[in-house]
Amino acid sequence: MSRPLLFLDVDGPLNPYAAKPEKRPEGYTTLRVPLKNRTAWDSGLPRTHRRPMRVWLNPGHGPALLALGYELCWATTWMSDANEWIGPVLGLPELPFVDFGAALHRERPDGVHWKTAPLVAYADGRPFVWVDDEQGDADQAHVASNHAAPALLHHVNPRIGLRQDDFAILAAYAASLATPPADGPPS
Repeated sequence: MSRPLLFLDVDGPLNPYAAKPEKRPEGYTTLRVPLKNRTAWDSGLPRTHRRPMRVWLNPGHGPALLALGYELCWATTWMSDANEWIGPVLGLPELPFVDFGAALHRERPDGVHWKTAPLVAYADGRPFVWVDDEQGDADQAHVASNHAAPALLHHVNPRIGLRQDDFAILAAYAASLATPPADGPPS
């Protein structure tokens, strides 16, 4: 049986971008990423707004994520760039990523986040957790009606990023998926 997927957003869960800009959170390091090196959303910015992007990352998050027992997968606008800029700071190996393609930032009239349907398609029936700061009730409903396997949409506050209690929730969920039902072996 394969491990469940953990879809991981960068900005919000790993980079608490909404924290007070003058106060880097404890345990985090600052990374400056030139926007010209970001493939996902650089082209629409006027030249005057192309300063390097400040990213705060906690190097302890990488080992903690690897210890959870999931198959990690980037689910972020950074897409493949996460392997170049984010993964090395966290000590993560190169990870697969969801290529959002035409869905990138495309608003949906039903209120479902633009990431939701591509994540369900990528999971292709596998259990998953989606760690992000932008899911809502419409996303929960979409996953419940379009994905037969277990799924957890775990919201992280973008002011504080992933915390110990988040890791405890993720570990407990992974353990619940690994535990066979009381009436027999896992299906």
